[in-house]
Amino acid sequence: MKVHSRPLRRKLAYSRTQAADLLGISPVTLDRLTKRGLLNPSRATRRPIYPRWELERFLNETRGEI
Repeated sequence: MKVHSRPLRRKLAYSRTQAADLLGISPVTLDRLTKRGLLNPSRATRRPIYPRWELERFLNETRGEI
């Protein structure tokens, strides 16, 4: 039996829990970053979604030495 798999596609936007998982943080921490204005989710739907480019922007702008 042959199993067909879909080619991997990068999503354009992620849910709150998916975005937190991608960043390696908890959803509560994601909420705090959003409240502080460090992340700006799209409000195109009833629930906030985090565009891929917004997550990348956040990571690029908050780079620094530890």
